[in-house]
Amino acid sequence: MDNFWNKIKLIWTDTTLRKRMLFMFFALIVFRLLSAIPIPGIDTLELSRFLSNNQFFGILNIFSGGGLSNLSIIMLGVGPYITGSIIMQLLTIMVPSLKKIYHEEGEMGRKKFAQYGRLLTVPLAAIQGYSLLYILEQQNILFNLTAFDRITNLFIIIAGSVLLMWIGELVSEFGIGNGVSLIIFAGIVSRLPSWVSQQVFTFDVSQIPLYLAFFVVGIIILAGIVLVTEAERPIPVTYAKQVRGMKMYGGGSTYLPLRVNQAGVIPIIFALSILLFPQMIGTFLARFDSGILHTISGFLLKFTQTSVLYAILYFIFVFMFTYFYTAVTFDPESLSTNLQKNGAFIPGIRPGVSTSQYISKVLSHITLLGGVFLGIVAVLPLIMQFITGNTALALGGTSVLIVVSVVLDLIKKVDAQISMREY
Repeated sequence: MDNFWNKIKLIWTDTTLRKRMLFMFFALIVFRLLSAIPIPGIDTLELSRFLSNNQFFGILNIFSGGGLSNLSIIMLGVGPYITGSIIMQLLTIMVPSLKKIYHEEGEMGRKKFAQYGRLLTVPLAAIQGYSLLYILEQQNILFNLTAFDRITNLFIIIAGSVLLMWIGELVSEFGIGNGVSLIIFAGIVSRLPSWVSQQVFTFDVSQIPLYLAFFVVGIIILAGIVLVTEAERPIPVTYAKQVRGMKMYGGGSTYLPLRVNQAGVIPIIFALSILLFPQMIGTFLARFDSGILHTISGFLLKFTQTSVLYAILYFIFVFMFTYFYTAVTFDPESLSTNLQKNGAFIPGIRPGVSTSQYISKVLSHITLLGGVFLGIVAVLPLIMQFITGNTALALGGTSVLIVVSVVLDLIKKVDAQISMREY
């Protein structure tokens, strides 16, 4: 406990750390103010009903940082920026020139790569913004809009998404932690007071056992998420000794940490993007007078609600994308080559191809656990809602995963800053 208060004291007595913390808090306050400014022409009651009855858009609201819940000017949140970054990472597999920029040109290459991701954010925000506004208008949440109003709203939310991307990058550069993650974190945490007040005003004495069970399950889930998020599979690595002249250099042992949850929340974002299409297609087909098209539309729109089929497909997509994204971002062959160049080897494994195959095998085994974990986290709200029959007690596994990941990352960043100043 004394160590904790000493760290707090050091943060506020060190000028640089204090400025970074205050900049982060100021940027998050600006974000929350922007999220309270709605676009014109909203039916707030219809919006509240729509979000409460649609599990998919409720989850999408998480990644918008809470901006979708009141259709603010930043309703897209950092979603387009995240999607752009993911697409750029995937393109490194298909485009050799991009792979060379990212892996071989050092810091300048990564800056150029990040700039491409920023430029890609704008057309992605336009596509996502138009699709979202179209769906909301078909649901009568946006009404009495002229063509000029639609164009204006689209430009407003594109600008809001770009502004939020800029704020996130400023936090990463001048604050502490990852700015984009902190924005999503702030949006999730900001909903806690309203949720608590709702539970207090609707409290029913007869449901005390249900609330106690929810609390216990919540603690268990939180502990499990922390455990898996921090879990690593260490692979021992030994550095060969080298003789130069009359002296011997090198030697020693370390380990290569492979995280169980290597992909983070990215597979969940991938799965949500795929599952958005049935909702869009169903809404579009509902406009026509054909009976067959209305039947198809009804099935697709029903699919996007809290159905068993939706939950199963959601789990499968998250599991598949966990393997896919891990394979894209983690290259065992490149890692094996780097170990060999630095005179390092895994004890009992031959350098080169054998090392690459061994790392791939270990990674495949732990990714299986990581994929199952992310799949359960993704469908957890649906499971809790089915068991309790209460939408208010549908514990958001994705929300908890993001909060835990951001808090742990922020603690590590603060500890690193403190350690750097102590030594």
